[in-house]
Amino acid sequence: MRGRHVVFTSWRDTLNPEGGGAERYLEQVAAGLAAQGARVTVFSAAYPGAPRSEVRDGVRHVHAGTKTTVYLWGFWLLLTGRLGRPDVVVDVQNGLPFLTRFAVRCPVVVLVHHVHREQWPVVYPGVTGRFGWWVERWLAPRVYRRSRYVAVSEATRDELAELGVDPERVTVVHNGTDPAAPTDVERATVPTICVVGRLVPHKQVEQAIDAVALLRGTLPDLRLVVVGSGWWAAELVDHAEARGVTDAVVFAGQVDEQRKHDLYASSWVMAVPSLKEGWGLVIVEAGSHGVPTVAYAAAGGTRESVLDGESGLLVDTFDEFAEALRRVLTDEALRSRLGAGARLRAGEFTWEQAQSTFARVLAGEISSRRTR
Repeated sequence: MRGRHVVFTSWRDTLNPEGGGAERYLEQVAAGLAAQGARVTVFSAAYPGAPRSEVRDGVRHVHAGTKTTVYLWGFWLLLTGRLGRPDVVVDVQNGLPFLTRFAVRCPVVVLVHHVHREQWPVVYPGVTGRFGWWVERWLAPRVYRRSRYVAVSEATRDELAELGVDPERVTVVHNGTDPAAPTDVERATVPTICVVGRLVPHKQVEQAIDAVALLRGTLPDLRLVVVGSGWWAAELVDHAEARGVTDAVVFAGQVDEQRKHDLYASSWVMAVPSLKEGWGLVIVEAGSHGVPTVAYAAAGGTRESVLDGESGLLVDTFDEFAEALRRVLTDEALRSRLGAGARLRAGEFTWEQAQSTFARVLAGEISSRRTR
């Protein structure tokens, strides 16, 4: 990839207040490409305090537009050459694509973390959600019918196939995992559940709060630590108050990397009640500290990031979710066994593997275009 120019179009980057695991993945593979000698540009939406252009980890970041206009800005800047002349574009499709196929003549690779079928009516009820789902379900697969896709899990590849994307055109590149950050923090002395992620409706953090309310009868010292920020935060605070568990729920807010890993290390179990996860980066991050996860199998990527019965427990209903948390919290032998499995699972994935595989995908697309 040395000397090649790669442009990523993404609705957010990691410094955006609403950035999360998908943006972490993007910036890790972008940094890997830059380390191999590629010129890398990441375009994403502006946010308060964001410079128009900056360089981080050898990657040029360009910001313009808002949460809704970022797509128009990305398309326009590519079309007019203001992002340079790329050899390949990576169109990061978080529900909506940037339609970059119509803005450039070079190969376009579509990066998809998961399909948003269940999320559209939750986050955007009504006409807006139906339109968004139509774009993702019908329009995008036709616009990119000749493009290579990258999915972060086999589950996402299967979901794309349901939308008509040929599985032969989809390469799975899993998330990596950073080595566990050194910490002096020990396991909490009281049963502690952690939830880590953006505070938005489809993460269903309410269900973790409901589980605490249900389990306090047998675990009076139970504590839930919610890590992250988002526009749904006030609703969650109100929900905890309505369930009468404000004394048991700690809203830690947005924290730095060290604090996040300290909180992982102190937890007994990770709860992931999310409606949908393309992979679940927080699952393997917690696993690197020997913390098992309870999650919904229907979320998709959780069926790969969690080995059911080995590194955590996968469930189908809320009752099963609460019961699985109870089992892990009250059975020390089970918790120890699952924690050991979670640590092993986390060690199977590295960012170096993800970076090298992603680079091969892009190099292959550039090469195939030149030989046509």
